[in-house]
Amino acid sequence: MIPLYDDNPRQSRSLAVYALILLNCLIFLNQVGLTNVRLEAFIQRWAFIPSEFFRSPVAVGWSIVTAQFLHGGWLHLLGNMWFLWVFGRSVEGVLGSAWFLLFYLVTGTAAILAQGLAAPGSEIPLVGASGAIAGIMGGYIVRFPRAKINTAVILIIFVTLVRIPALVFLGIWFAVETVRAATTNPGMPGVANLAHAAGFALGMILMGLIRKKEEN
Repeated sequence: MIPLYDDNPRQSRSLAVYALILLNCLIFLNQVGLTNVRLEAFIQRWAFIPSEFFRSPVAVGWSIVTAQFLHGGWLHLLGNMWFLWVFGRSVEGVLGSAWFLLFYLVTGTAAILAQGLAAPGSEIPLVGASGAIAGIMGGYIVRFPRAKINTAVILIIFVTLVRIPALVFLGIWFAVETVRAATTNPGMPGVANLAHAAGFALGMILMGLIRKKEEN
């Protein structure tokens, strides 16, 4: 299932979302312009490497943030930026640009730490905005559970468009990521499913607290 757009009316110009997309794209374009040797050094310097972080958290603590702006390939980048565009604009409209950025970075940081804590001795670099975007999606499902997500569903060689409630679309996404996180080794190369699940869960919690505060 590929989300195309939601049916929420826009409450802002989504400046933070577009700024994040631009920054991520510019950093990735810099990556692809590097030679293999320089790219490896670049990743080693700016990615989150669990073994290095837990050995010297003060010295490399900044990598928790910088890793969120690196990507492992075009599909990784485009997939993340697309989900950020689909779900981020509505969440930014609720929180405002400044609080949205804080929400994004907090959930992204927690997601990376969760993945790192599961395999603290791993030397595999963790990169990507997926955890932060999962946090935004977690916030979205709490704030807009009844919103309709216009979705392209691919059935072998056929593509059909359906409108799926956010509660269903994101609920399925979260369930799949949780199952994958529980059945894969967090210390092996591949998709950081635990980071996705952790970011989503924290996004739900934070948005729930925000809504509760608004109601009081």
